[in-house]
Amino acid sequence: MADTPNPNAASEAFVRPDVRGLLDMLKAMNRPPVEDVGAVAAREGMRAMTQIGEAAPREMAVIRDVTCPGPAGDIPCRFYDTRESRDPGPAVLFIHGGGFVIGDLDVYHAICTEFAARLDLPVLSVDYRLAPEAPFPAAPDDCEAAARWLASSPEELGREITGLVITGDSAGGNLTIVTTNALRDEPADVPVLVQAPIYPVADAAGQHESYRRFKDGFFLTGATMAWFDEQYAPDPESPRNLPLLGDCSNAPSTVLCTAGLDPLRDSGRAYAACLVKHGTEVTYLEFPGIIHGFFTMRKAIPSGQADVESFIDAVGAALERRQ
Repeated sequence: MADTPNPNAASEAFVRPDVRGLLDMLKAMNRPPVEDVGAVAAREGMRAMTQIGEAAPREMAVIRDVTCPGPAGDIPCRFYDTRESRDPGPAVLFIHGGGFVIGDLDVYHAICTEFAARLDLPVLSVDYRLAPEAPFPAAPDDCEAAARWLASSPEELGREITGLVITGDSAGGNLTIVTTNALRDEPADVPVLVQAPIYPVADAAGQHESYRRFKDGFFLTGATMAWFDEQYAPDPESPRNLPLLGDCSNAPSTVLCTAGLDPLRDSGRAYAACLVKHGTEVTYLEFPGIIHGFFTMRKAIPSGQADVESFIDAVGAALERRQ
């Protein structure tokens, strides 16, 4: 006879002590969810959360705000490098998360310096247009434009780019895959060497067991996810919305991580499995006992720093195998 599902399964999941401390603190604060306060207040809330919970940025030789041409005007970006100048080599395109509605260059400033320092590569962070002011497909259009611009070794950056590493978290993980697929189908001036989605949305997450287990009480909620989707207003049948609706063959080397307590966990697992089925080199890292969003909460969740380092080191190893 089949086992009966345990309704208390989520409460029995392994939760790290520092994660439990943060979840208890957030519960005690009783802050209204983003779906109740709206996009503008939610963006301010994410910035405030980052100021409290994120680690300090690394020292950089170069931090410069730039713009790149986009389909609806110039796209704000921020360029990072640990070196004033360097020989030709790869560059990282970083695409931030926030449900396609919140998040910006400042929220992801510290983690971009972490990537630049640990990989010893230049990083371009892209501030794509957000919903609901700019719904789907504004975000993938802007990210593709930024990737093609970076691949062209633009004079403004003073770097000769030989290949791309595309990475980002959550919605940015989704856009990492979507952008990589766009450059697979219509190549840019240089190839995507590695894609590195961080707890991405790759399919309809609500179909998975991790959504049922962790959609309440583990930071990212099912109600918030539904609200983000309502604001983004994507085409539900488009692979530029949910990549697993399309072709996941011929992907570059991929490093993908998920969080053990994330309602999106199984969506990331499903995408990794699809890539393996098609013969792609995949490094899959699942970090137990930790929640969605930990890449930008490293002060609030100190144990997450080691996971961030493991992920970035895996990206570096995958890149070395391509060069």
